[in-house]
Amino acid sequence: MKMRKVVVLVGLFALLLLVAACTEQPSAGEIVEVTRIVEVTRIVESTDTGGGEEAAPAPVQVATGEILQRVRDRGRLVCGARTDLAGFGYLDEQGNTIGFDIDLCRAIAVALFDDPEAVEIVSLTSADRGPALQTGEVDILSRNVTWSSTRDVQWGNFTIVTFYDGQGFMVRADSGVETIEDLDGATICVTSGTTTQLNLADAFRQRGLDFTDRSFEDTATVYSTYEGEGCDAATSDKSQLAAIQSGLEDPSAHRILDITISKEPLTPAVPHGDDQWFDLVKTVIEILINAEELGVSSANVDEMMGSENIEVRRMLGVEGDFGQADLGLDADVGARIIRTIGNYGEIYDRYMGPEGDAFTLDRGLNNLWTEGGLIYAPPLR
Repeated sequence: MKMRKVVVLVGLFALLLLVAACTEQPSAGEIVEVTRIVEVTRIVESTDTGGGEEAAPAPVQVATGEILQRVRDRGRLVCGARTDLAGFGYLDEQGNTIGFDIDLCRAIAVALFDDPEAVEIVSLTSADRGPALQTGEVDILSRNVTWSSTRDVQWGNFTIVTFYDGQGFMVRADSGVETIEDLDGATICVTSGTTTQLNLADAFRQRGLDFTDRSFEDTATVYSTYEGEGCDAATSDKSQLAAIQSGLEDPSAHRILDITISKEPLTPAVPHGDDQWFDLVKTVIEILINAEELGVSSANVDEMMGSENIEVRRMLGVEGDFGQADLGLDADVGARIIRTIGNYGEIYDRYMGPEGDAFTLDRGLNNLWTEGGLIYAPPLR
């Protein structure tokens, strides 16, 4: 009887060792491989079902403070972005990744390392975005991504709206199309696995209209197909359409219709679970927006250190605080960010202003709330 108990105990001990071996934490390389497998599976499923929002992979669980510590230990921020969209994320003549979304990541790098180059840009397709955030492959997703309720639940924590947009249509200038009803029966090019594709289907079904969805995972293929007359219209956020139109062989041969079929609040997002990291990213964006509202820019930030405006002095770290120490940031983090990156308006104008590097796009809803727009951030106090 005693011998049987010993055998059972030995068997249980061996079983526990086997389970422990199977559940050991994978190396960094193994985590990447798992992420890639999830992505391939999801892409196939999206193709099989005709696109739409992709199923969510199991998210990696993180605790408060974990991402900030990981970023500091690594010595750089991993930013999920894009490198193919003028204005937001694209390559300059020297092959450097620049753009509105990229500068938001660089502002965080300045906050943490006082170095705008301490950023690793991970180029993501539309289908890659959610899984890369959910599995912790990136520390932040800054890729003109629309904040929606499903994504908020499944993907991660969305921060502050940095760009207000809406979905529209681009057609050939001589098409005679003026309204969405004029597109009844049309073939429309769209990026698969996006809210854009879902909005398109909803808008036509709501109006009892027919269309042929010609979708591609690669955004470049969407527009090369459109330009090659493989479809009658292309649809996306109006800012993206403006960016694409500026790069077509003959921009004047195309026009963006005066139609908006959706709300597209574009927002950087971070993984679920780490509240400190979530708060830190929001605070950096709040600094950029408040700086423009308070009239502090990269050109005058040092002069403004002597301002008598208490809000300016607090933002620049001259006196008081707005929670920097709680986030592991230096008192003068606001001054450093503005000095290196500029304020929100400077970032916008750098790429999409009247003399922007990429193209010109009227700010419209992306003006400050004091100027009739919707750009607004909580006070720094």
